[in-house]
Amino acid sequence: MKGSLHVEMFRTILRFVCVWTLPVMAVAQGSIFTCTDNKGRRLTSDRPIAECTDREQRVLNSDGSVRQVVGPTQTAEEKSIADEAQRRRQALETARKDAIRHDRNLLNRYPNERAHQKAREGALDTMRKALKSSEARLAELERERKTLQNEAEFYKGRELPAKLTGRFEYNQSASEAQRTLVQNHRAEVSRIDAIYDDELARLRKLWAGAQPGSIPFALPASNAGYP
Repeated sequence: MKGSLHVEMFRTILRFVCVWTLPVMAVAQGSIFTCTDNKGRRLTSDRPIAECTDREQRVLNSDGSVRQVVGPTQTAEEKSIADEAQRRRQALETARKDAIRHDRNLLNRYPNERAHQKAREGALDTMRKALKSSEARLAELERERKTLQNEAEFYKGRELPAKLTGRFEYNQSASEAQRTLVQNHRAEVSRIDAIYDDELARLRKLWAGAQPGSIPFALPASNAGYP
């Protein structure tokens, strides 16, 4: 009883192995590699042909039809060049999609020039207020310095009191800080204006019918923090 059971189990396993291995064997046996080497000889094999690693090899079915074409084996340098070319193609495609998305966002945000001008004024308003505040503070410090200089006249030829010296030093450091702020604010106003000028030039072409992504980008100032 046990012997017949073992025999039956063996037959079942054998059938299972045959079902899974026969197709694989058939594929392997059906693969025919063929090529013409550098001496003009036509070579055929059931595996990739070593003499043709520098050229195309055709993989044929058993009926002679072409299953696939295998390209030449690349050297390390050739592979590096091919990989770099692929990276560049991918980068260009990414840039193209980004440009299309950027232009569509611009059109959605600014349907007309009036909307764009309103956004420009909004972006400039805060910076102009900050600039005006810094300029006013700088003017105030300059008036204070003149007052201090008038006070110092009383001590001409003598050492200034420590308190007056401290007020001079504070006035000088505060004035330098405000002058730096004024310069930064003015530069930021110019930067924002340049960004919106570039956008407006692009938008006018898009409003006129140019396809999103078809307009080359200028080399604008950084637009971090602004649309």
